[in-house]
Amino acid sequence: MKGLFGGLLLASGILLMTVSGLCSLAITVAGLSEAVKDPGLFIYPLLFGGVPFAIGFGLFKWGKAVLRRPDDTPAEHSAPAEVARISEPPNDS
Repeated sequence: MKGLFGGLLLASGILLMTVSGLCSLAITVAGLSEAVKDPGLFIYPLLFGGVPFAIGFGLFKWGKAVLRRPDDTPAEHSAPAEVARISEPPNDS
């Protein structure tokens, strides 16, 4: 179930980023002649296309995190014996 949820988040994030990025690109290219006259017009596609792109990026990162999380691991991990042995102070007695 975790894999399905993570995959859905990943796919929806990729789709949202792709659609909003392509739409922003199309609006920028279509309005290029107007933007030469007023350079402030370049901000509109970034403003309106950037918000959905950021949401899509967040969904993408969340999906990756869900898929990478190990299954059924305890909340507190204990160190392996070698690490515990190295981190103990030397016994001088």
